[in-house]
Amino acid sequence: MSVKGDFYSELVKRFKAIAEAHNLLEEEIVITGRALSVEEAIGSPERRDYPIVKGKEKLMQAEFRGVKGQAFTDMAGNFRGTLQEVLNNPLESNFDRAVLIATMNAIGRYLGLIEKTIHCHDEQPEQCAEELVAFIQKEYGTPRIALIGYQPAMFDRLAKAFPLRAVDLDPDNIGKTKSGVRIEAYEATKEVLEWADIIVATGSTVVNSTITDYCNQKPALFFGTTAAATCHLMGLQRFCARGE
Repeated sequence: MSVKGDFYSELVKRFKAIAEAHNLLEEEIVITGRALSVEEAIGSPERRDYPIVKGKEKLMQAEFRGVKGQAFTDMAGNFRGTLQEVLNNPLESNFDRAVLIATMNAIGRYLGLIEKTIHCHDEQPEQCAEELVAFIQKEYGTPRIALIGYQPAMFDRLAKAFPLRAVDLDPDNIGKTKSGVRIEAYEATKEVLEWADIIVATGSTVVNSTITDYCNQKPALFFGTTAAATCHLMGLQRFCARGE
């Protein structure tokens, strides 16, 4: 099995064990989910270059017994099914993984294992970016940072405070210079990671299946709501200052 396959098999195994321990698999539990509108997902931030505002990504939301969990994805859609069906579904696409990850976040929040599974709104992403800079300075000093995934507020704040290189998947961003830093393509990832002291990566890497590129080689910090349950289950470090 591949490294990616091993990671997701272990992730599902650990989550399933928790679900079994709480007798959730034996019940006929309905999981419902949908893609949120921009306003529902992030409100009305002053910046308009967030991927979700530009329409490049959507937030999938799962609800379990009134508790919500979310996951960013570029393949959004609605779903409905039991927890067992979600766990049995082959993880063949970003949509499949988004269903699993959103469901894990909702149930993990319901069980009290994680918090901040709902994306922050309006100007809170700007506040979160400021707190991220302060956190890194406290924990790491002034490291060289590899930013994986263009999050505009974080990109701008990090570029002003640290040596920064950034990698993104969006063709509209690749090659552009913002805040004095040129955004590089995914193909540059290996070189960027070798250069960096720490990795700051979007949690949506667990949905697009690139998360294994950033584990177990250098200190890595996964930001946002998407990877909440994943980080808890897999022992990864997460930063989310303003999520709900």
